[in-house]
Amino acid sequence: MEDQSPLSADEVLDVVDEHDRVVGQARRGEVYANRLRHRCAFVLARDDDGRVFVHRRTARKLVFPSLYDMFVGGVVGAGESYDEAALREAEEELGVAGLPAPVPLFKFLYETPQHSWWSYVYEVRCPSTVAPQPEEVAWHEFLTEAELERRLTEWDWVPDGFDAYRRLLAWRATRPADQS
Repeated sequence: MEDQSPLSADEVLDVVDEHDRVVGQARRGEVYANRLRHRCAFVLARDDDGRVFVHRRTARKLVFPSLYDMFVGGVVGAGESYDEAALREAEEELGVAGLPAPVPLFKFLYETPQHSWWSYVYEVRCPSTVAPQPEEVAWHEFLTEAELERRLTEWDWVPDGFDAYRRLLAWRATRPADQS
């Protein structure tokens, strides 16, 4: 019988304070169970036509199982930088080796009564032919910005990714056209 337990509960993460300084380490399951603040990388992956990689998470994900997301990415491991995690997670989730380094855009603190993490948002170009990890991705498609916008009210999205996407749109609106 296939293992249906949540993924990655034993992975060790850095625990950080409100200023994103490392104050300790704990296993991922403990981090989530005790709402310990940690780090995550969010990578918006676009193909050469500018379409956004959108996927539905598998039911085995420890956080936000079976919800849709417009970002690939995940937790930053203990001792790992945001940049390292962004590239590692993008390559793993997309199933593509040799991606360019994701471009860092901005960082924000995501906090709810259940969760707390520093979130660094990136963007990367990837090929249209991807081979997402079946343990992580239950469904995927590249959507245009208009298609994605239409789906925002139709599908159930991961709340942190939805928040990050809204922040990304607001961030872009403040940038000159040649810098966004």
